[in-house]
Amino acid sequence: MLDGTLQKAANDAVIMGPAVLLNGKTELRRPGDIVDAPSLSIDDKRAILAAWASDYYSVESRPALRQIPGLAEPVTIDELQSALKELDLRYEA
Repeated sequence: MLDGTLQKAANDAVIMGPAVLLNGKTELRRPGDIVDAPSLSIDDKRAILAAWASDYYSVESRPALRQIPGLAEPVTIDELQSALKELDLRYEA
């Protein structure tokens, strides 16, 4: 059941952005949580992290931070880029 919930959340996140992951049904609070989520595909993980890293979620006057509504604290763009690099390392062809 949790895998189905995560997959639906991932599909929604690809369409509507990563804020939909914070609906209270998931524990995806940091970029590393996305990387480690076993039920998400590599494409879903990459799309979620890329959306999260976009300027849409940047903190005003703090361009190195990204804040998704509902998260207690912002994450750094460096943390997001590290998570994307970790995906590359884990899933190299």
